[in-house]
Amino acid sequence: MPTPPPTGPLVTRDTVAAQLRDLGARPGETLLAHTSLSSLGWVCGGAVSVVRGLLDALGPDGTLVVPTQSGDLSDPAHWGNPPVPREWWDTIRTSMPSYDPLVTPSLGVGVVPETVRTWPGAERSAHPQTSFAALGPRAGEIVAGHATDCRLGERSPLARLEALHARVLLLGAGYDACTSFHLAEYRIPSPLVRVGRPGPAGWETVTEVSISSDRFDELGHDFERDRPVDRPVIRGKVGAADARLFPVADAVAYAERWLPLHRPREEEIPCGGDPAPARLRREPRT
Repeated sequence: MPTPPPTGPLVTRDTVAAQLRDLGARPGETLLAHTSLSSLGWVCGGAVSVVRGLLDALGPDGTLVVPTQSGDLSDPAHWGNPPVPREWWDTIRTSMPSYDPLVTPSLGVGVVPETVRTWPGAERSAHPQTSFAALGPRAGEIVAGHATDCRLGERSPLARLEALHARVLLLGAGYDACTSFHLAEYRIPSPLVRVGRPGPAGWETVTEVSISSDRFDELGHDFERDRPVDRPVIRGKVGAADARLFPVADAVAYAERWLPLHRPREEEIPCGGDPAPARLRREPRT
């Protein structure tokens, strides 16, 4: 059976750059981008063209940041997509390579972040499960000091992005991918959880704030609805993809108010029962 022809629109590096500028991306700013390559259409040059287009829109003084999570560096007892046999768990725990920011691939966040991670000059933060990679003059400042016991809290790149007045770009991605909302979970009553992972000296367990993207789509809908008239979430298209732009700080502040009302999570979670968000679960690469 012949392969069907590609569906459009045809998207190029120049298309991405021009339509991001039309959306409101500003030269010199810092963007935290959550992306879906497949939503854009037929992209000439694939993820490389998307990254080049993003960098073109930001210019030489702008900084691009992406999540480069590696949720497969986790306890196999909690893997569900796919699960592995119980008799493998001990061997996996003792054999799993520890995190190396230079070589550990990202997982479950798409091909664009992985392309940024391997881009010449990219810098990557130190957390073994929820790292971020960045390109641009502020890259080092943003990724430095990511505490290994603070996935997405005050000692993570999210707090630095908030302080630097960065904006979020959802490029074909939904609010369920908006990592900025997780920073709010560290500022409200949230349960703690014990997280297992490989470490430099062998298997280790750390206590962390429990994070979950449950109901983030609803949170994003309400955030967008309740924006002031003079500060809306900027919406548009890049290729075939829906795109949104908004400040990290505004998203975090709204989530701090919304989550305690609509998704209270004050109960303790038993040790090892980490309800990791979808972007941290072990998933096939896309």
